[in-house]
Amino acid sequence: MSWFRDYRKAAIIVGLSIAVPVVILLYVLGGLLVLRADYQTEIDRVEPRISRLSGLVQSEARLNESSSQVGGRIAELVYPASSDPASVAADLQKNIRELIAATGLTVSNSRIMPASQTESFDSVGLSLTVNGDLAALDEALGEIAAYSPVLMVESLDVRPNRAARRSTPEDQQTVTASLQLSSLRSLR
Repeated sequence: MSWFRDYRKAAIIVGLSIAVPVVILLYVLGGLLVLRADYQTEIDRVEPRISRLSGLVQSEARLNESSSQVGGRIAELVYPASSDPASVAADLQKNIRELIAATGLTVSNSRIMPASQTESFDSVGLSLTVNGDLAALDEALGEIAAYSPVLMVESLDVRPNRAARRSTPEDQQTVTASLQLSSLRSLR
């Protein structure tokens, strides 16, 4: 201890000569630890994505098979892209009028609605007003549900008709129904 008292300037210089590299070393190590923590955070953020991608790669064959099955199924449910939207609407109107007439309802009004377009499909719409008894309306709705390509009932408004004197039996209720139907046409 007496050396430190006798050579105070030399002790300060030796102490600083040792302390400066130690401080620099600690600063560099601290920077490396912060950098490692940043990299670990980035790895933790990317790891789930890589896992999902590797799962997709492993499932690629099944996904391709399912995609082709869905593509085939969609072709059964919608009108093809090669068909003209105006002719699709006209055919749809004609077919639905015939379908409804076959169930015993009378079509008092039908009109083609303006087509709306989504990302992959055109929506072809049809508005109908029909008259008849409840059993015929029920049968017509069953036929609409079985129609191919798929026909969706967007709205249905049923109103009872006033009973006409002596024109229909008392137990038979007649109704007027307004239907809005739509079907899809593929754009691809």
